[in-house]
Amino acid sequence: MPVRRIVVLAFVLLVGRPVFAQEWDRYQNLEGRFAVTAPGQPTIEKTRWKSEYGSMFPETIYRWQEGPNRYTVTVADYSDSEAIYTANQHSVDFSAPMYWQIDILGSIQYAATQYRQKPGVKVTFDAFHYINLVTGHELQLTNPDQSRTYVGLYLHENRLYIFDATVAKNMPPPLIFQQSPEFLDEKGNSIRYRTYYFNRVPEARLGRGGRGAGAPAATGGPQGAPPGGGGPIQRGQPPQQ
Repeated sequence: MPVRRIVVLAFVLLVGRPVFAQEWDRYQNLEGRFAVTAPGQPTIEKTRWKSEYGSMFPETIYRWQEGPNRYTVTVADYSDSEAIYTANQHSVDFSAPMYWQIDILGSIQYAATQYRQKPGVKVTFDAFHYINLVTGHELQLTNPDQSRTYVGLYLHENRLYIFDATVAKNMPPPLIFQQSPEFLDEKGNSIRYRTYYFNRVPEARLGRGGRGAGAPAATGGPQGAPPGGGGPIQRGQPPQQ
């Protein structure tokens, strides 16, 4: 192929691709304790996240739009799970105090299920994942309009993080957004772990005798466990509020 033809073809391919105004850069948010590489500054929405067991937690959604492509970071703060869960009226089946801990520990799986159950989506990847040694889960989905959604879910210091990138049909995977998340300390420094990080639930404060849900009782069983000790914990049906 003549050199001139190669140059012209490359120019046509370049011009034919969408040109977006935003410049990608590292975005840092100290309140949410995260950083990510994204196109420009996000719009920010304060709302509420409804958990698996019906608790309403503070939620902040950070949104970016680049042409037809959408990027979001959702941060749901489970830090006050014990107090919020205890304040609600639950059915007898879900009255055991340990359920506020289960709500935190199962938050990644619960969030992943919300994606899997969206009408018309096809899950093409669904597996354990980690970023900067913080353990989590990754999903990839094809939507009814043939756009693709790439999701990373992580639980860090009792905050649920959902990194969601949806790109138009035939667009390349959003690798920069997917691979750039960082978790920050209170001073804004990027946290680096030496081994895999698994979230620990907060220390119980409202439990019986100063011990909360899940703390070992004198008999060896979990404090506040359902009668019968050792039976399966019920999941899947949120309690009635």
